[in-house]
Amino acid sequence: MAMASDAEFVASSALTVETVTWVRHWNEHLFSFAITRPPTFRFRSAEFVMIGLPQNDGRPLLRAYSIASPAYHDELEFLSIKVPDGPLTSHLQSICVSDRIYLGGKPTGTLVTDALRSGSRLFMLATGTGLAPFLSLARDPDVYEMFAEVIIAHSVRRVADLALGSELEGRLGDDLLVSEQAIGQFHYVPTVTREDFYIGGRLDAAVASGTLFAGSSGPPQFDPRHDRITMSGSTPIIRNFASMLEAAGFVEGSNAKPRSYVIERVFVA
Repeated sequence: MAMASDAEFVASSALTVETVTWVRHWNEHLFSFAITRPPTFRFRSAEFVMIGLPQNDGRPLLRAYSIASPAYHDELEFLSIKVPDGPLTSHLQSICVSDRIYLGGKPTGTLVTDALRSGSRLFMLATGTGLAPFLSLARDPDVYEMFAEVIIAHSVRRVADLALGSELEGRLGDDLLVSEQAIGQFHYVPTVTREDFYIGGRLDAAVASGTLFAGSSGPPQFDPRHDRITMSGSTPIIRNFASMLEAAGFVEGSNAKPRSYVIERVFVA
């Protein structure tokens, strides 16, 4: 991929220039990549950060992306869809190893465990690339200390878009920090909306049927006393879930006031 010169890259003291270390294309719609992590860069698992590429005039074009790697990892991983006409993603999907990417210096986000009270079960509800922050949380050992069960429910349109979720299960088994805990505590619930699959339909259908809770030892419904819920992805779906949860007694949390559920309000589509 053709990149700007070093002089053109140095556009702001708030940004650093990092190097792409690997790229993986899952299918024609979805890809992952990783970049170097500055020694001074600190973040909490599930936070997002601004990343981007230079425009023709050398100025950065930045968008918010959830960090898919856990806070202890020495690389920063990201997950993205491919948008042919997207101002950033149309170029980002062509990156190669050794290319350079802008990285913002101030990660933030609302899906962090600091915004949740302690509980028994942690549900992470994701649609599409909203899975990214949960790839971070699911590999964080602190999460397994906080919750007895850690459940990711991931809804996509096509079976092929579940590839990264399946990869996560394999990574957890090989991860020295969380593998022992994940074996007994982690559950993955995939759903597909537009192709035949053993769990079909949207996440709300999986909740209504009880399928979402099939791998759990707890009750087949959400319980605000013991369950904690995080959501990321499609705005309409998240809003519907939030309304349902509020009606059931859940309260949205924040870094300042931890409660029973949180929503990621910045999502790259």
